Parts: sequence; structure tokens; C-alpha cells
Amino acid sequence: MLALSPSPYFRVLRSISSKTSFTSKSSIVESLRPSTNNSIRAMSSAASKFYGLEPLDKTGKPFSFKQLEGKVVIIVNVASKCGFTPQYAGLEELYKKYKDEGLVILGFPCNQFLSQEPGSDEQIGEFCKLNYGVTFPIMKKIDVNGKNVDPVYEFLKSQKSGTLGMTRIKWNFEKFLIDKQGKVVERFSSLTKPSSIEPKVKELLGK
Repeated sequence: MLALSPSPYFRVLRSISSKTSFTSKSSIVESLRPSTNNSIRAMSSAASKFYGLEPLDKTGKPFSFKQLEGKVVIIVNVASKCGFTPQYAGLEELYKKYKDEGLVILGFPCNQFLSQEPGSDEQIGEFCKLNYGVTFPIMKKIDVNGKNVDPVYEFLKSQKSGTLGMTRIKWNFEKFLIDKQGKVVERFSSLTKPSSIEPKVKELLGK
């Protein structure tokens, strides 16, 4: 029968076993063992940053992301005069279906794509309500790219890149999906319909 030589890990342990205290051995073992501490700390730091965000709602009042802890969240940049604007209907349907299960959807109006969101925050809110019956929160209009990018989108883009590794938001109605621990788990293009996201939402909700 072929004898296997001990791995370098166990050879090191054997060489120190006779002359090292139990406490010292434990410390050495921990230093030799592949560590997940860095990744855990990174995840914890990202979650802290997410829940520490505080954008403004459409009335100009701070909206603390602290209240999103334990929720599944969809964040989407919206516009009123875009070919994808009818996606409001699908987003609202998804919201109504799962809001009591812990889903939150936040719409961030943005006028950076061919000036397709020119109205005031009040006008945007009225448009969403009258045309699509939107009941999920619509936030204050922001920039999602460039030097004046809102901290929310600065964070989201740092956590999940788009097609070909590009971080820049390409168009209206891109969607970010965040789990109950504040981790950005998916980024969907404008072409992705809200109904296509439902299976992943159900999974994160534990349905």
C-alpha cells in the first residue's frame, strides 16, 4: 500500500508539538489555517455602509436605510419619459405581492439619460401615482453617474458591476437587488422586466 507523506501543514505541527505550549500551538494553528476573517469583515463593513446611507425622499426628508435591515430591497433609477417607464407597473405589482413578506422597492428619479426625467420631485411623484398607481417610495431626484453621483449609487456600483465589468449606470431602470443582510447580490439591466426578478426575490425572502 502506498504511504502518503504528511502535508507541510502537519509536518510543521509535528515539529513544534514537543516544545510548544497548548496556547502557543493553538495560535500557530490559527495562523496556518486559511482565514475567512477578512471576507467576513468586508461583508460586515459593506452592510454597515449600506445601512448607514441616508438619502432624501421626494419631500426632502432623510430616509434612513437603517430601517431596511432584515428586508429584501430593490433599488431602481427611474424616469417618466423613457421607453422602459411602463416597468413601473411591474415593479408596483411585485411590491404589492411581497411587501408584507419583507420586500422594499425604492425608485430614484434621474435626469441624466437624454433628460427623460425633467419634472420636479412633486411632479414625478404625481406622475407615478396617477399613471401607474405607484405606492412604493419614490425618492428625491439624483445623479447616478458623474462627479455629483449620490452616495447610494456610489455604494451600489462599488459592490456590483454591470456588463463587461463596467460600473457606470447605462440607462434608466437598472435594478439592484439587496438581501436581508445588506449585501448587493444582483444587478439587472434595463431590459430585465420586474417579473423576471421575482424568482430571485422569492428565494431571498425564503419563500
